Amino acid sequence: MPPSPEKLQKAGFHEVRSVLDEAGIQRALRRMATELVEQNAGTENLVLVGIRTRGVPLAERLRAIVAEQEGVTLPLGLLDITLYRDDVVFGLPDPEVQPTSLEFPLRDQTVVLVDDVLFTGRTIRAALDAIMDFDRPRAIRLAVLVDRGGRELPIAADVVGVTVAARKTEETVAVHLREQDQGREDVVLYARTEA
Repeated sequence: MPPSPEKLQKAGFHEVRSVLDEAGIQRALRRMATELVEQNAGTENLVLVGIRTRGVPLAERLRAIVAEQEGVTLPLGLLDITLYRDDVVFGLPDPEVQPTSLEFPLRDQTVVLVDDVLFTGRTIRAALDAIMDFDRPRAIRLAVLVDRGGRELPIAADVVGVTVAARKTEETVAVHLREQDQGREDVVLYARTEA
């Protein structure tokens, strides 16, 4: 879960600029849904899996857009990667594990992992490990609303809503979605305040 604007301010960050407003997020998701269907040459054997926390509402929205555009309701799963994180043992205080729900077979499917921000790649590595513990899909794709750069692992998204060049430690990107952020809906770039 991204920190609140208040927590970011306490940590020494200030809002630099809005990257996407509510309408911009909707446009990005429509484009992403179209790209996912095109890359798969249709909707056959295509399933969406949202990575908790903000990947879930994004996957739900992509599913609704595909249903509207293609007349097909894709299977939707929810994935918690907490216990697969490489920092769960080293300093992640009281990890909060939420349910994973994959109520459909993964074998012979193209699984689209959906997340809000792609940064180091460690969350996606954990998600890949979790998916492979369930079954062996035909293929795994990655759709993210924001790619902010700064990769530490060789992981790239197949579909990206927007790319933001953010400096690794001096800047951060926060995605706010109305389902989880008291109605707030935007993507904002924050920078560390100069001392």
